[in-house]
This record gives sequence, C-alpha cells and structure tokens, in this order.
Amino acid sequence: MKSDIRVCSAWRERHDRPRYTLSATCPDCGADTENSAPAPFDPEDPYGEYRRALKRRHRC
Repeated sequence: MKSDIRVCSAWRERHDRPRYTLSATCPDCGADTENSAPAPFDPEDPYGEYRRALKRRHRC
C-alpha cells in the first residue's frame, strides 16, 4: 500500500528537519515531494528467495 504522506525531497539542504505534506510539492520551498514510506524489501536481496522458502516451509 502506498503512503499518502510525502516528504520534501530537498529537506536536507533546505530545512532543519523533514517537512511532511500530502501534496506533490513542498509548501515551504516548492521542491518535489517523495513517498515517505520505506521500501518493503530490497529487490536485489541475494538471500530473499531462500528466506521466503524457509517461511513457507515452517508456516504449515
């Protein structure tokens, strides 16, 4: 599920703390915003396939 809360993409350079908003642009500086939620998994995880198989095996 995608988060509706967004954070200013340039907050490290322009603000002293993260600026959160619901709009596509930062209300303070006008920079674009990005999704504030972290990625659920790393698509390049070399051991992900094995961890998921282990979970399926022990779920039963």
